[in-house]
Amino acid sequence: MSHFSQSDIHNMAQRYRANFINSLSGFKSANLVGTVSKDQHTNLSIISSAFHIGADPALMGFINRPHSVDRHTLENLIDTGYYTINHVNTGIIDQGHQTSARYNRDESEFTETGLTPLWHEGFIAPFVGESFVRIGLEYKEHHTLMNDTVMVLGEIVMVDTPEDSVQEDGLIDMTITNTVAVSGLDSYHAPKKIKRLGYAKPHQPVCIIDN
Repeated sequence: MSHFSQSDIHNMAQRYRANFINSLSGFKSANLVGTVSKDQHTNLSIISSAFHIGADPALMGFINRPHSVDRHTLENLIDTGYYTINHVNTGIIDQGHQTSARYNRDESEFTETGLTPLWHEGFIAPFVGESFVRIGLEYKEHHTLMNDTVMVLGEIVMVDTPEDSVQEDGLIDMTITNTVAVSGLDSYHAPKKIKRLGYAKPHQPVCIIDN
């Protein structure tokens, strides 16, 4: 085993440290956040920080980089009140990753990457047509954290999934949706299900539901 002290971490080269620390939390979800500005410029950005908050009401959050420069995603969703979260799948990894490039406000990542903006009637933010799990959210609040990153909280108001991906008890099978995971900043992986376990109870053996 290698051991890294706080001093070792502090003395790492900036890019090396960024890769190292970003890898420590393990596999993360890869998602594309779709927004549109008040003057109808679409925007798309990849994130690996989306997380579940609660099921009733249905809430999700994600972490945005510090708002020290223009952050089109953050500004758009606050201005309009709506945004989308779209799973990256094995077919759109390259295009999804490219949305991390710093395009100008008047340049749409949809156009630049070849991804298709998909519009639902009555919902003002664009979904990603090539994504198989698409989530529409209403912006609720945001909070600036101790390192100046911004935590965004939203309520889920609509979801698109493939018809055969939702199991009888509501679990979405991510192998059917080809959803990918990301480690660090740029390493993409296709997850493989190992097993599904039942609800854990004290003093009872673990129950395997599916493997």
